[in-house]
Amino acid sequence: MKVLVTGSKGVVGSKLVEVLKAKNHEVFGVDLFHTNNKYGHGLGAVHNEDYFRCDISEYRQIKDVIEHVKPDIVFNCAAEFGRWNGEHFYEQVWKSNAIGMKNIIRLQETIGFKLVHCSTSEVYGDYRDVMYEDVLEKVPINQMNDYAISKKVNEMQIRNSQIMYDTQTVIVRIFNTYGPGEWYHPFRSVNCLFAYNLLHDRPITVYKGHTRTSTYIYDCVNTIANIIDNFKSGEVYNIASKSRHTIEELVELVLKFTGADPSLVTYVDKLEVLTTRDKIVSPDKAERDLKHDNTVPLEDGVRRTIEWMREYYNL
Repeated sequence: MKVLVTGSKGVVGSKLVEVLKAKNHEVFGVDLFHTNNKYGHGLGAVHNEDYFRCDISEYRQIKDVIEHVKPDIVFNCAAEFGRWNGEHFYEQVWKSNAIGMKNIIRLQETIGFKLVHCSTSEVYGDYRDVMYEDVLEKVPINQMNDYAISKKVNEMQIRNSQIMYDTQTVIVRIFNTYGPGEWYHPFRSVNCLFAYNLLHDRPITVYKGHTRTSTYIYDCVNTIANIIDNFKSGEVYNIASKSRHTIEELVELVLKFTGADPSLVTYVDKLEVLTTRDKIVSPDKAERDLKHDNTVPLEDGVRRTIEWMREYYNL
């Protein structure tokens, strides 16, 4: 099958390209980098046979790529990520996430490709019970930051298009995915931020009282790739681990594998603002339909991530 992955140099997108190619699909990628090397760094051509530099928020650019590639299915992994990113760079978050999504949907309406959209657990906002996929249709929920709101808007855009144009789309809500390949910037996952900063002997602050579920990157993208074999338009899937951990437990693992001085960690006895206190999730539907399986426990995943960071940053 001919596949286009937007955000193909991102944490999820790059690994998804790798997995889809291993399944013998014909895979093309778009991202903002000028080069097609592994992580998008350095100099290189604007495009080659299977990679195109493209900003999905610019209609002409994504239109040119899609008309050239003629994909059977598009995996939309392109997005501006993170709650604090949404506060500091809200203009770009709304442009990339809302306008970029609308551009892809408008092309889908006229060209007719299938779409898999990567949403986020952040759309569950302040919900305090088990996060089943249908709770947003049953319970009023407040998304807690601009990033979360923009991703909820994406889901509304998709639903409207499905009603009006019968477009064929599946939504996946990704929960705290981490692992090798997540190079540092200030708006990455908490797993990445803790590991990078402690490896570099930088202090971190931990807000006590939060619980999360962490999904190793390949467990996440293997599930997403399986959608091709069981595409059910209109479905929404949680991609998550059933195992929960506190943020304090995550920090203890990072300290264990970095060997960092525990005095670098400051614990604060209050909840962090703009984020959910607890994420209690059911991935049952993804396990049933998409063969989702969490094969890498948190301790092993943190160890692999830190080993990759040591190599990547020459530590």
